[in-house]
Formats: sequence, structure tokens, C-alpha cells
Amino acid sequence: MAKEVPTIQASTRDRVGSRYSKRLRAAGRLPAVIYGHGSEPLAVHVDEKITIGALKKGLHVINLEIEGKGAETCLVKDLQFGFMGDDVIHMDLARVNLDEVVTVTVSFEFYGAPDAAKRSGVVIVNELNDIQVSCKVRDIPEHIRIDLTTMHEDTFTAGQLKLPANVTLAGDPHAVIVRVQIVKEEAAAEAAAPGAAAAAPAAAAAAPAAEKKDAKK
Repeated sequence: MAKEVPTIQASTRDRVGSRYSKRLRAAGRLPAVIYGHGSEPLAVHVDEKITIGALKKGLHVINLEIEGKGAETCLVKDLQFGFMGDDVIHMDLARVNLDEVVTVTVSFEFYGAPDAAKRSGVVIVNELNDIQVSCKVRDIPEHIRIDLTTMHEDTFTAGQLKLPANVTLAGDPHAVIVRVQIVKEEAAAEAAAPGAAAAAPAAAAAAPAAEKKDAKK
């Protein structure tokens, strides 16, 4: 893995439900559930600030030191967000061992700029911010770095990624991650469209006038 798996202290929950979870969050704790490996699900809570800080750094695996239960190595499987979508209110964790092969979503880290960005009227559009990969738990990368200076065409696809050792692509290799968009041509086309639309009513208005003139003859 890119760095050592962090250890976070956890406590078990004797009650579940939205009201109790809300009280935990008010006290600075993040509710979570651990499941998998043939064991019963275990409801726990962890320090919210420490855990969210680790998640923002690309954390995928946690060593939980559970009070009265011992240690568990867990994979972050799902995050539940609040009504506004900007805060984590619950976390699902799966028991794993470091040699287990899993499929996870890993975010991109972009750097550099493609040659196309130097052209006038061009913008670079990010179509994807992450991708699914398969690997052993111990090999999960924090991020996948993309050097945009290697982009010599109008699109950069998942199949062009340089993945870390022992990591394979689990998503569509044809999925476009970054593309070149020419804004000047699109703006010109949009500007031409209203002119064409205005010409149509003018032509329609001229037709009856011409018919009246022919009738007088």
C-alpha cells in the first residue's frame, strides 16, 4: 500500500437507530458497522475528526482497535452522507485480510497539461474523477496519478492509465477520463443558429406579401 494502515480506536454500540446515531455525531463520534468473513455484523463508533481526516487523504483500509473485542482490519465499503451531501454520517466496513483481492474505487490525481491546452479556444474537461480497480488489500493505492503531458490525442481513456504494480483495471477501458473541448467552434455554431432562426420568420412573412402582389396583377 502507499502508506502504513492507520489504527483507529473504536467502541461498540449497544443501541442503533437514527436518534442514537445523531447523539453520537453530536458528541464527535462517527457510527459504523463492520461485517463480513462469516461473522455477525458489529455496530461501532469511532472518532469523527480522525476518521474523516484519514478518508480525505484517500484512506481505504483501517485497523480498528475495538474496545473489549480486539483488532479488526477493515475495508471502507460505503459512506452515507447527510441531507446536504457534504458530511459523512455513517460508514460501512468489511472485514478483510491484507492478501485478499478486492475491487475498490480510487480517485485520480492530475498533474501537468496536454499540448492541446496551449491552443486558442480549447478547454480540458475532466469526465471522470475516479475509477474501479482490483488488487490485494495491501496494494490499494491512495490515488492514481495521471500525467496529462502524455495526452497527445483529444481524449484520454481508462485503458491508457499507467496503473501501479499488481493493480488491474476493473472498469471500462474505453471510458473517457479527460477530453479536449473546442469552445470557439461551439460558440460560433450557437451564434449562427439564432440568425438562421430569425431568417425563417422573415421569409415566411415575405411569402404572403408576394402572393398579394401577384393577385393584383
